[in-house]
Amino acid sequence: MHFAFSFIDKRAYIRFLDSTRNSKVISFQGDKILVDMKILVIHGPNLNLLGMREPEIYGKTTLEEINSLIRKEAKALRVQVESFQSNSEGEIVNKIQDATKKYDGLIINPAAYTHTSVAIRDAISSTGIPTVEVHISNVYRREEFRQKSFISPVASGVISGFGVYSYILGLRGLIRHLKNKEK
Repeated sequence: MHFAFSFIDKRAYIRFLDSTRNSKVISFQGDKILVDMKILVIHGPNLNLLGMREPEIYGKTTLEEINSLIRKEAKALRVQVESFQSNSEGEIVNKIQDATKKYDGLIINPAAYTHTSVAIRDAISSTGIPTVEVHISNVYRREEFRQKSFISPVASGVISGFGVYSYILGLRGLIRHLKNKEK
């Protein structure tokens, strides 16, 4: 479908884009479009070592490269994202608790805390923030202890095994979930 505009009315054009992408636009700031959907991405322990750590399992993509992919996709989808990485369970819990004040949803790769952290599980459950749990590797093709998640029962969805694109799938799924909740 192609459209030609001899005169582009910014608001009409945005309404057209909204109808095709189902995005929510709330205001303009100069040429910048401000959106009202904000997503927090949390990377758990040892993910700061991506690119070096077990590349046969996790690939050679670094955490900064993953964050760049997420930002690029978020920009295309017209949502705002912030990424946070910590090796500390307490810092992750604090970030989740604070997230409900600033974010509409959460994407989390809890990494090793997937299988051990009741605290992270309880933070997600207590806040009620819509959450997608993501994993780079297919946890069900790995050691048995990695197949048990404390997070999955309180998450809106789980994406696992698509490499770094698990994050992109998680972002798209979370946006769709949030938009469906609004209807």
